[in-house]
Amino acid sequence: MTKPNPDFDSLLPAAQLDRRGFIVTALGAGFALAAQPVMAQSVVTTDSAGLTAGEIKIGELTAYRAQPAGGSNLPTILVVSEIFGVHEYIADVCRRLAKLGYLAIAPDLFYRYGDPRKLTNTQLVLDSIISKVADKDVVADLDACANWAKSNGGDAARLGITGFCWGGRQTWLYSAHNPAVKAGVAWYGRIDGEVNERTARWPLDIAGEIKGAVLGLYGGKDQGIPLDDVGSMKDALAKAGGKSQIHIYAEAGHAFHADYRPTFRKNEAEDGWQRLQAWFKQHGV
Repeated sequence: MTKPNPDFDSLLPAAQLDRRGFIVTALGAGFALAAQPVMAQSVVTTDSAGLTAGEIKIGELTAYRAQPAGGSNLPTILVVSEIFGVHEYIADVCRRLAKLGYLAIAPDLFYRYGDPRKLTNTQLVLDSIISKVADKDVVADLDACANWAKSNGGDAARLGITGFCWGGRQTWLYSAHNPAVKAGVAWYGRIDGEVNERTARWPLDIAGEIKGAVLGLYGGKDQGIPLDDVGSMKDALAKAGGKSQIHIYAEAGHAFHADYRPTFRKNEAEDGWQRLQAWFKQHGV
């Protein structure tokens, strides 16, 4: 049975444009239309002072990159977006990581099918883009970003990944795919679901294949990710005997880190961010 996708559930319908949310062409500029209206009072804004930040090209792939200006041999974090793509929230996460000393790269993993930031509602994003994305293409694009970082100030021996919602699932999968990933933090990514030609496996299927260490952060009141699935993943990770773990915030729902959405929960988001930092340091990233 197909399970509900929390990336689309409980989202606000049509766009309500204001100056802050207006979309421009560059990655990381403005908030995605389908995610409007923005909860401006809770949005975290990180400046680019002391950073090299902005759009880069890796072959046909476009990505948002942020790193300490002039830095070299930097630990690298791949940042995987929600279904809304690389909009202001994801770019800000990259800048937050860069302020901590990381080279952070958020690729536009949907470029083959369109720009989700410019679509006016979540169903359009689902139907015209997300339903067509193949996991094998995501993996190839993330590989390209990891390879780019090696030649552009990143330390290949200190590679990590983090992702949100749709990107949380990809964080689990990529950590199993690439043995160079030392640590990952998956924010409320789906654990199990329908198998098809685009989506051959789910995190529950690859729990025993993760070479590094992934920390899964989940909400106990997430309406789209059953706690039974989270429990099954915890059991699978324990059986595999690796270093990966799951932490559950009992009172949080889905997307509790997304500071621009009504789902945001400040205490859980801040605690999760502290856990992310500690996790990467603990595991050599």
